Amino acid sequence: MLSKVLSKEACAKCGFCCSFRRQSLWELPRMPESFAGEHPVGASGEAIVYEYGAENGSRFCVTDLRGGYRTDDPEEEVRCPFLDPKSGCVLPEGEKPFDCSIWPLRCMRLPDGGLHVCLTPTCPEINRVPEERMRELVSAGLGERILDYAGKYPFMIKEYRTGFTILS
Repeated sequence: MLSKVLSKEACAKCGFCCSFRRQSLWELPRMPESFAGEHPVGASGEAIVYEYGAENGSRFCVTDLRGGYRTDDPEEEVRCPFLDPKSGCVLPEGEKPFDCSIWPLRCMRLPDGGLHVCLTPTCPEINRVPEERMRELVSAGLGERILDYAGKYPFMIKEYRTGFTILS
């Protein structure tokens, strides 16, 4: 969805969005519960542990990465189980979680209750793209698509955090 501003090669080389420190587990993509049954193993062939939950009136699953940390170092990162370090994401394009396909954009609820498309400040590759270009992409239909998806799957809505740029 973001191929107009980010190349797949740059994203695969970086992999930043597919690794998680303990304090960034809130960023893990949430998927419909059915995703777990359709994708029981990851890139290494090992079984994936999923966590299940409900939020905003809808049920979801998320990969449980907590067992992947090997130290107490808060900077230690664990990669997504679908990330092959050599070839990138092993999921077919149409099967990637929606959150992954729109990264570094997020649907966020502001304190006033309004839903907005926001840009994460931490993506190294998107920081090379002018903010105005991102605003144009969002206003040209991507923002509407994200908000429509959030209407169907409200579990994907994140609470607004300081530092995210509001694009819509």
